[in-house]
Amino acid sequence: MRRTGRPRLGGYCQTSLQALCSGPGGHGVPGGLCAALSRGCVPEDCQGEGGFCWRSFENMVQKYQSPVRIYKYPFELVMAAYEKRFPTCPQIPVFLGSEVLHESRSADGAVHVVERSCHLRVEAPRLLRKIAGVEHVVFLQRNVLNWKERTLHIEAHNETFASRVVVKENCSYTVHPENEDWTCFEQSASLDIRSFFGFESALEKIAMKQYTANVNRGKEVIEHYLNELISQGTSHIPRWTPALVRDDDACSQAVLGDSGSSEVDRPSSARDPASEMVGTDGDKLDADYIERCLGHLTPMQESCLIQLRHWLQETHKGKIPKDQHILRFLRARDFQLDKAREMLCQSLSWRKQHQVDLLLQTWCPPALLEEFYAGGWHYQDIDGHPLYILRLGHMDTKGLMKAVGEEALLQHVLSVSEEGQKRCEGNTKQFGRPISSWTCLVDLEGLNMRHLWRPGVKALLRMIEVVEANYPETLGRLLIVRAPRVFPVLWTLISPFINENTRQKFLIYSGSHCQGPGGLMDYLGKDVIPDFLGGECMCNVPEGGLVPKSLYLTEEEQEHVDQTHQWRETYQSASVLRGAPHEVTVEILEGESVITWDFDILRGDVVFSLYHTKQMPKLGPQEPGARAGGQLTDKGWAPVTEYSRVEAPLVCREGDSIQGSHVTRWPGTYLLQWQMHSSPGNVVEDVLTALHSPGPRCKLLYYYEVLASEDFRGSMSSLESCTSGFSQLSAATSSSSGQSHSSSLVSR
Repeated sequence: MRRTGRPRLGGYCQTSLQALCSGPGGHGVPGGLCAALSRGCVPEDCQGEGGFCWRSFENMVQKYQSPVRIYKYPFELVMAAYEKRFPTCPQIPVFLGSEVLHESRSADGAVHVVERSCHLRVEAPRLLRKIAGVEHVVFLQRNVLNWKERTLHIEAHNETFASRVVVKENCSYTVHPENEDWTCFEQSASLDIRSFFGFESALEKIAMKQYTANVNRGKEVIEHYLNELISQGTSHIPRWTPALVRDDDACSQAVLGDSGSSEVDRPSSARDPASEMVGTDGDKLDADYIERCLGHLTPMQESCLIQLRHWLQETHKGKIPKDQHILRFLRARDFQLDKAREMLCQSLSWRKQHQVDLLLQTWCPPALLEEFYAGGWHYQDIDGHPLYILRLGHMDTKGLMKAVGEEALLQHVLSVSEEGQKRCEGNTKQFGRPISSWTCLVDLEGLNMRHLWRPGVKALLRMIEVVEANYPETLGRLLIVRAPRVFPVLWTLISPFINENTRQKFLIYSGSHCQGPGGLMDYLGKDVIPDFLGGECMCNVPEGGLVPKSLYLTEEEQEHVDQTHQWRETYQSASVLRGAPHEVTVEILEGESVITWDFDILRGDVVFSLYHTKQMPKLGPQEPGARAGGQLTDKGWAPVTEYSRVEAPLVCREGDSIQGSHVTRWPGTYLLQWQMHSSPGNVVEDVLTALHSPGPRCKLLYYYEVLASEDFRGSMSSLESCTSGFSQLSAATSSSSGQSHSSSLVSR
């Protein structure tokens, strides 16, 4: 049966792809991408197992650029070790050997040019080798060794399958610019896939991954031969000195040929792409610096950092970010170069627009913020990361927003982020190891429904969005202690807006004894745990507290910053008449969902209640889900059997701000009801009476939201599972206690 369509990644083609990229890379012996083509490739005229034609494929090029790697040995000794790799190298099994095609020297012996043909074994089943028709693949290598300038430049490219895949590798050995007894090595490579039997995309990914995985092997081989030379008593090789050139030897210049002459005549800085990248100025990165200041990176991660840094140096007109900052954006995008570059460019534009680089010099927080913002820096954790403490449960976010405005709070949060980066740099120098992120300890004692004030939640989400877009990977760990039962509601509201990588850094301890096993002692030194958590260290972080209303911005000041308008856009307005309550219906499809509400009483006094009913009430001519002008207890409705009150009546006075939530026990219809408050002993008129002789009106702004059962149960189970130690906040769901939880808070 003849099949058509795209080939599956199987059979001999799969073998060839998996084998394409083995062997050590770089350091002058074709490997990695070069050795890639030595395994199981299929001739150009081969068709798929179904006999169909292969699809055409647009050229795709992958590039690799290494940092500068340093041998702490003189150039001449490194060259002696390099030459021991030829004609064969037992440390590289796939390398069968090489033969010299052409060799020439300059008249004074300073320049030595060698062209080799290198053979790499095809490691594939016998049947595959028979189909492919090859037992090895061939790479051509050209070495230009300049003893006078103490440089070696190597170029290699594949000869086998060159019409389908083009592999180019450039390597350079040069003298260290600051220590002439050390040798620098740098390499670059490119993979240009023109067509490869329908597997171009897979080949691209596998080839570069395997190439970079084998880059370090090349350095190990050189170091092996260096140690061998030293063990044999060769620890020093004299430098080259020019010999007298005789007249009858002048004709020997012709031996070099055109290409050789050009190598001698050209300055060393313009010989090949690799040498251009190995400058002696301060724009390069060496491997020791990366390991010491940035941490361990894979070869591909090093290459991404170097390429993005080089691109910024060529295109960015402003201040070039520090390497630690660039690396954070690469990590945030899993080292996908294009995505990281786009994210970084947007952030650099944002920083320029808002002059963030000058923020630490220009930002002076208002005295009110310094007194009531319950956050500050406090030494470092056991790993040396700067520690920031935020007593969120003690902070009056609503009062702060009404007193200083949302923009001032955002500026303060940004200044904390800028200070965090600065402290990371200082700790890196102090402790002698890379520290790129800081730890945040959040104390939630005192967290209540007041913190669910919707403008405050929206402001928090905005701050999270700005920080994640411009300060990625700066938060190393977030420790949450003393979390109350209202916390899952807040977490369910904000967690969808937090990046998954960041969410994994959130650790929570809901028990009261957070110094026990699995508690703070695992992350903070005993001498750093703050006194308010039972530690011995005096903590100078402000305690926060309620902001007096006398310090609030006036209505005119709030209107000036467009704050009142923004807040009111969040809410719906309603009027309540005597005998005509305002009601909102909420349909709940499954138990253990969460209904949250937030409302402000603008005029009059009202009573708020929450009911559950098994049948859907008839809606009036109001907005969807709301009705007014009728009582819930319509004629014919029987208490207990047809409706029930699930939230105790709450008397709300003029000026009150109410935030609350209810965890539902049953599916069905829930009604949020606001009715005018009457003094004890008064009889409430019916609707008809109220319409003919309306009494005074009450006015309110309200907002409600339903949190899915699945999301809330996951947050609750996370909270309940971490009473004896820090646990990661999980999105997984599990059944809760099945109880109905409800709470409301009045803030005046």
